[in-house]
Amino acid sequence: MAEIKDRENALIMETTKGPVVIEMYPDLAPGHVARIKELAREGAYDGVVFHRVIDGFMAQTGDVKFGNSSKPTFAPSRAGMGGSDKPDLKAEFSNANHGRGTCSMARAQNPNSANSQFFICFDDAAFLNRQYTVWGQVIEGMENVDKIKRGEPVQDPDKIVSLKVAADVK
Repeated sequence: MAEIKDRENALIMETTKGPVVIEMYPDLAPGHVARIKELAREGAYDGVVFHRVIDGFMAQTGDVKFGNSSKPTFAPSRAGMGGSDKPDLKAEFSNANHGRGTCSMARAQNPNSANSQFFICFDDAAFLNRQYTVWGQVIEGMENVDKIKRGEPVQDPDKIVSLKVAADVK
């Protein structure tokens, strides 16, 4: 396992393709990191599918309303249209680059509409800089992210088996 500097600000994500470790940036995006941790600690991301995966660009997940394959609200045709029952977040844009392994929040047209959905960049996506909130970076397991099934929408999608704050993992 990767050396985790701050277990309170790191995530261990088990996917159907294998484990992924994400270092979070509370100094860069405190509100977004707090939301991801809150939802992770509630188990909200467990079972959520990667509903939009574009080769050479990114893998999007985090629709805890319509994208959770283990809940009765699961609606594959609507995955990507929902969020959590918590209020949307105020944008925390920065100069951080959307490079390979960057974790950033998905949102609607309104810059202050991020809620629970996020994406992981496969390659450099600098055109997103200062328009989406970067909150973390994959520090181990990017080869597993690379294996996630592609599609818009994805047929029989891969999913997050569990997403936990590293401090909560024994």
